[in-house]
Amino acid sequence: MVKPMGSPYTHPYIPNTAPEARAAMLAAVGAESVEEFYADVPDALRLHRPLDLPPALVAEQDLTRHVTGLLDRNRPLAPGRSFLGAGTYHHHVPAVVDEVIGRSEFLTAYAGEPYEDHGRFQALFEYESLMAELLAMDVVTVPTYDSFQAASTALAMAGRITGRRTVLVASDVLPDRRSRVHDFVRPHLDLVDVPTRDAVADLAAVSTRLDASVAAVWVETPGLTGAIETGLAALAEAAHAVGAILVVGTEPLCYGVLTPPSAQGADIVCGDLQSLGLHPYYGGTHAGFLAVHDDPRFVMELPSRLFGLATTDVPGEYGFGDVAYERTSFAQREEGKEWVGTAAALWGIAAGVFLALHGPRGMAELGETILARTRYAQQRLQAVPGVRLGDDAVHFREFTIDLSDTAIQPSAVVERLRPLGFAPGVPLDADRLLVCVTELNTAADIDALAAAITDVIEEERR
Repeated sequence: MVKPMGSPYTHPYIPNTAPEARAAMLAAVGAESVEEFYADVPDALRLHRPLDLPPALVAEQDLTRHVTGLLDRNRPLAPGRSFLGAGTYHHHVPAVVDEVIGRSEFLTAYAGEPYEDHGRFQALFEYESLMAELLAMDVVTVPTYDSFQAASTALAMAGRITGRRTVLVASDVLPDRRSRVHDFVRPHLDLVDVPTRDAVADLAAVSTRLDASVAAVWVETPGLTGAIETGLAALAEAAHAVGAILVVGTEPLCYGVLTPPSAQGADIVCGDLQSLGLHPYYGGTHAGFLAVHDDPRFVMELPSRLFGLATTDVPGEYGFGDVAYERTSFAQREEGKEWVGTAAALWGIAAGVFLALHGPRGMAELGETILARTRYAQQRLQAVPGVRLGDDAVHFREFTIDLSDTAIQPSAVVERLRPLGFAPGVPLDADRLLVCVTELNTAADIDALAAAITDVIEEERR
């Protein structure tokens, strides 16, 4: 039973719930009752009754049975039958990745600060070095909380460096990412959307809006629909001509096979590490990265920690420590340019292990496989009567199919195929279904999806 707030009840596990302890705490703060702490909560939002909870589970075995019953309601998909993406992706995670990050000196260290350092700083330095090689950048930070924070920080850096306020959003950005970035930067930056053309940036439209008020051009490649931005070099040239910064949000998995943004003029590159050895858990395993060239203007604006080589008192010996620690909010406290709290350093170690295992050849093979299977899926689904591709851009891992010429909407396709063991994609609107293909989706899986969608469309027409 849940006791009413303020009742003289001593909880067996929660400290300071005994009546005398509660009275002492209230006296110390000068309050008559606990109710005073909630005086500003509107009455309409208050329950005015105990919570409607089921009877207490009195024994551990009862709790185990209850939770097992809840878990048994889950229906896992067969391997290769998930075509879900939109920000979180199902890639193969080598067993050694989980083994390494499960080590106690890595797993139990909070926010990048180990209680015993058995190589954690070195592991993060190696991660930064591997990411820098993959992205052809000089400096990579310890992971941020997620890619939303990474993009927000990248744009905030551009605003501080240029002293300007306008950001041109040149790509179709994941709605959740754009919303979070807007919340983060709105006190000091204005996001201005520039409509895309055929799912990629419209260079002419961006160029007409570029002027001395623009701090940055923000490009996502792949974008919301998986389209690869082929005009980065031209966008960089146009942005730099007016003193603006090119910020590119991207998927690192691409760059075993594609030319990295840094080689096309990008000033700041950011994105998510989830595809590099992180499982798609419920709401978790996301971490952001930030990468810049070895330019003090940019490096000194990075709010996150950097780990580098450091000499010791022993000649010829070196260790691993913070680089330019004085620029961080940890050092500057309330004077910091941008506050950084809990990071996701453990996921950086996972990504480092993943990259070290694959090496350049493995990353190239993985990228080529995903590109090939994406194109195969486009061809198979385009062949379904009434189905069209959403655009003509080059796509990596994700693409849209347009169902407007069929008798069924994307949401209905999802609903009809789910009982058959498929997660066919994410509906973007009333016409388009976003389909994701990774190395885990074989040609047979793709053929099965095309056949299932064909059957659903034909049934609907009958």
